[in-house]
Amino acid sequence: MSGEKLTPEQEIELLKRQLAQAQRMAALGELAGTTTHEFNNVLMTILNYAKLGLRHKDDATRDKALSKILAAAQRAEKITNSVLGLARNRQEEFAPTQLSQLINESLVLLEREMAKYRVNVRCEFAEVPCVRAIGNQIQQVLLNLMTNARQAMPSGGELIIQLAHDPAAKAVDLTIRDTGSGIPREQLPKIFDRYYSTKSGPDETGKGGTGVGLATCKDIIEAHQGRIRVQSTVGRGTAFTIALPVYQDRPETSLPLPKLGVPTGETSLSAASDS
Repeated sequence: MSGEKLTPEQEIELLKRQLAQAQRMAALGELAGTTTHEFNNVLMTILNYAKLGLRHKDDATRDKALSKILAAAQRAEKITNSVLGLARNRQEEFAPTQLSQLINESLVLLEREMAKYRVNVRCEFAEVPCVRAIGNQIQQVLLNLMTNARQAMPSGGELIIQLAHDPAAKAVDLTIRDTGSGIPREQLPKIFDRYYSTKSGPDETGKGGTGVGLATCKDIIEAHQGRIRVQSTVGRGTAFTIALPVYQDRPETSLPLPKLGVPTGETSLSAASDS
């Protein structure tokens, strides 16, 4: 097999698989960096208050130190559970997936970052069915879009995450909306292009600026027979809406794509699978 020459079509397919693997590794590396940073913050809190408790013998100071240590340990437990959730989602097979759980696990990993940049997070979850998804891939999309939203609000703002069921389209709509700077109309048609970026480079957290993120998000959503749409108003914010098919015991051969409305006065762009 090693001596056989690949056809152009086979070479393209091989390159696509290699690119997808590289993207997964890059996402895993960024997640490892985020998780390590969060654990380091927790450990520093525990160490500092442990030292405080050892230095001061009065009950009030020791009680305060123990309370802070307990709170930090509980946060470490939440981070661990989120990482374990990611580990459970490592299989590369479509399965019934609860989006609210994926969102909550992702928010735990970004909680301190959101607080640092004064971003308030508001979740509005309607009761929705499970979607047909590969959990770790959708979590990659979530982390990317949430980080983009945070970066669009350098002076603080609000991140709104919404879940809604669209029975007619047999889909669940996931919206990630920020109150940031927005995307200029002339840039919208390019944002899903690979290596196109509106950022000058990674920010102080080391995230962003490669232009790979949104292109990868689009590829993942299309592979899920879903649809992603962006709505943006300069000075008011941006919203990404993802529609994913509801999980069915007997999946249909062709799933209808939902029609996502565009609020008045906003510029929008959609990227959907043709299948």
